[in-house]
Amino acid sequence: MKIIMLGAPGAGKGTQAIMIADKYGIPHVSTGDIFRANIKNNTPLGQEAKTYMDKGMLVPDELTVKILLDRVAQDDCKNGYVLDGFPRTIVQADVLKDALNKLGDHIDHAINVDVPDENIIKRMSGRRACVKCGATYHIEHVPPKKEGICDNCGEALVLRDDDKPETVKKRLDVYHEQTQPLIDYYNKEGILKNVDGTQEMNKVFEDITKILG
Repeated sequence: MKIIMLGAPGAGKGTQAIMIADKYGIPHVSTGDIFRANIKNNTPLGQEAKTYMDKGMLVPDELTVKILLDRVAQDDCKNGYVLDGFPRTIVQADVLKDALNKLGDHIDHAINVDVPDENIIKRMSGRRACVKCGATYHIEHVPPKKEGICDNCGEALVLRDDDKPETVKKRLDVYHEQTQPLIDYYNKEGILKNVDGTQEMNKVFEDITKILG
């Protein structure tokens, strides 16, 4: 079972990807994690990616797919995997599709965790973080015992720049421009399924498992 997770930043697709991986016994494959592992282990692919990153350049799609295919060729992926964070654009989706086709392989499901922008902005702007110990909270869903104070270490909680409404809005604009077209792409491929991401986390997961079977 090979799955791609789609959804705007803050929609909760990463959390769902981890839950899917755990339930079905398949790896959660995050492109960020793969890059870090290849660079840390100084692999040939990691060295190549680092040459671009050191110059502040984006890693080319073909190289990203090479690194991804190297990961999913490992034994723990023989029964499938959940892709989180890739593809992000139509070009990347095409490169991935072509590479898998050459291996006689394909993606089985593209799951879109659908959440309206206003919900995401509200959800993310409610996050609070402790700059000392890294603990995270949400003013509505996971509030600290004492408002504005970390339960763990007693330090003040802050709204991170990444979670400020204006920053979230910019990230959503980029998502709609670059990544939203993937929803149409996988719909045409006949493998897209939408789930209502505004529901409680376990209900979203229940809807996904009904799709996956």
